[in-house]
Amino acid sequence: MAYKDAIKDIEGFAEIEHEVEILRKHGQGLPYRRGEVQRLIDALHPARVRLEVSAILPETASAKTLRVVSPDGHLPPFQAGQYVNLFVEIDGVRTSRPYSISSSPTQVGYYDLTIRRADDGFVSNYLLDEVQVGDAIESTSPAGTFTYNPLFHGRDLVFLAGGSGITPFMSMVREVADRGLKRNIQLVYGSRTPDDVIFHQDLAQIAALHPNITFAVVLSDPPAGHGGRTGFLTADCIRDCIGEVGSKMFYLCGPEPMYPFCTTELTGLGVVGRRIRKEVFGPPKDVTSQPGWPEGLPADTAFTVTLEGGRRLTARAGEPLMNSLESQGIVLPAQCRTGECSLCRTRLVSGRVYQPPSVRLRRSDRRFGYIHPCLAYPLSDLELGVRAQ
Repeated sequence: MAYKDAIKDIEGFAEIEHEVEILRKHGQGLPYRRGEVQRLIDALHPARVRLEVSAILPETASAKTLRVVSPDGHLPPFQAGQYVNLFVEIDGVRTSRPYSISSSPTQVGYYDLTIRRADDGFVSNYLLDEVQVGDAIESTSPAGTFTYNPLFHGRDLVFLAGGSGITPFMSMVREVADRGLKRNIQLVYGSRTPDDVIFHQDLAQIAALHPNITFAVVLSDPPAGHGGRTGFLTADCIRDCIGEVGSKMFYLCGPEPMYPFCTTELTGLGVVGRRIRKEVFGPPKDVTSQPGWPEGLPADTAFTVTLEGGRRLTARAGEPLMNSLESQGIVLPAQCRTGECSLCRTRLVSGRVYQPPSVRLRRSDRRFGYIHPCLAYPLSDLELGVRAQ
């Protein structure tokens, strides 16, 4: 007797066969949902996001907001304080730069990317001078950890901003105002002159309507007759603006020199390190002034970089290695460009590089010789585990 016939004699087989027929006819099961999870992940966190500039909003003489929408009808959600990395091609050089989203997460129709002109800014100058309404731009999904955590950060928050460092704070302030969240925000914004204060009118209006949000401007180069706060964000200035430190959580975002200065001032006020959060905002303006930079090594010293396959390039000591590679046609994966995300992680076969203390190298990176080229500066001729394209 064949197996297919013998199995029918097993007790209960007929009932099971009947149930199977019913399920085949009426039960959908899960196979039809195959791929649904991946489609959802791709919608929430795609590797690349297509964007289109829908409006360009002037903010100050040196800053504009690019309002970007999705031609596909969907933008990935984000947390207030996060950024996207914009990819551009300028004069044949493929590169990217991260920009914080300044709009509120409650606004799902567009991202606002507020960009301030930087001295010798290769990308910022292009975005401010060349990009027009209707232009297409590509970016990463939103990323970054400079966000509010309700489990650890409490409800009393102090934002210390400098220059274009106001952008992630603008998103946070807008979210609290839009959603009526029970958080107390004290924003202290250090700027050189009144004309440099980005979002001044918007912030003043929000603070006037929401008693849980305060906004103070401190000018380092005030005009004659200015009656507001002046100077730098010293301990006395911070205390004058926010009152008692208590158990408040402090967020810092601004130009690189602001971090050691404000950290020292906050420490003097008794603020412990775990209550100070910092957003790394690009490479140092002058890496040769950083702690640990070799004495007597000029920034314009040129070194040879050898790639897999034997191709040789030139890199300057004072320029991030990634920038040097991009200018010569070698594009590495990138997102933060501040030594945090590790997407550009590359094996250093031989040679020496300088990496600022802010670079978050893992223990395994140090052990097996990996670097973050976005914030790695050559100190000698190098050999990299990168294949020329």
